[in-house]
Amino acid sequence: MLTRRDMMLATLAGSTALAAGWSSARAQAIDTLQIFVPAAPGGGWDQTGRTIEAVLKANKQINTAQVTNVPGAGGAVGLPQFVNQWKGRQNSLMVAGMVMVGALIANKSPVNLSQVTPIARLTGEFEVIVVPGTSPHKDMKSLVEQLKKDPGSVSWAGGSAGGTDHILVGMIAQSQGVDPKKVAYVAFAGGGPAQAALLGNQVTCGVSGWGEFSEQVKAGKLKALAISADKRVAGVDVPTLKEQGIDVELFNWRGVFAPPGIADTDRAKLTKLIEDMAASKAWQDELAKRDWMGILQTGKAYEDYIKSENIRIEAILKGLGLA
Repeated sequence: MLTRRDMMLATLAGSTALAAGWSSARAQAIDTLQIFVPAAPGGGWDQTGRTIEAVLKANKQINTAQVTNVPGAGGAVGLPQFVNQWKGRQNSLMVAGMVMVGALIANKSPVNLSQVTPIARLTGEFEVIVVPGTSPHKDMKSLVEQLKKDPGSVSWAGGSAGGTDHILVGMIAQSQGVDPKKVAYVAFAGGGPAQAALLGNQVTCGVSGWGEFSEQVKAGKLKALAISADKRVAGVDVPTLKEQGIDVELFNWRGVFAPPGIADTDRAKLTKLIEDMAASKAWQDELAKRDWMGILQTGKAYEDYIKSENIRIEAILKGLGLA
């Protein structure tokens, strides 16, 4: 599992290695980049895809971009389309991450990320547990007490079944001696619908990346009870799960993939496009603004990482009764 230290080391190493290559980015502009987002608008993958689009345009690395959203089942609906219908499209990228790995396993999908072309791991983000601003729960102790008393009475809004949000809820339940199978998890197609359910007081609490809920927390419409980081995060006045007696930590990651069937030269071109973007000031500014952590990884290291994630997450899901 990624730790905050791992992420910081990856960020420093990536920044040092890539800064020298940034000057050549503008000379290698792509005319039109097609970005495939296997989730609904408004969620973390959509935010990532549209941020990539904005930064690449600002850097003049691309001229235009087309974003296609295909929501459903944590990417299990969109991935087959990307594999079969986008095969060989050399100027295309799909945004995905840990959520998809878990969702594909949980949904027993016939396709998986081994069938696409890994380009780059980009960001890591801790999860946050929130409740509506009017909720009687003031901290995780209160929420967990209700969970232990009656697991079904606590409804959790999050992303698709088997995704990062679902995994974190299961880990919290398990750490408190609650059978994860008894947890009332309500899966949504993206962060937008989950947030609407919270604001409408339709669920007890919600789980997602900090970036998806931060604005509503700052506005007082949602209340953050805990974050899943290993220690307090600068600029985020929210206690960790660990300091509230819940021995759980989890980081979400997001990256980009090209379709299957592209040439090695096209893969190298897309990899350099993203490496140069990640080294740019515009991207670093977006990371800071959105509370994302840069954990750039490309090449064989990223390919190996995807393989290890499949093994790790499948083991977690089986242990939680979700696979």
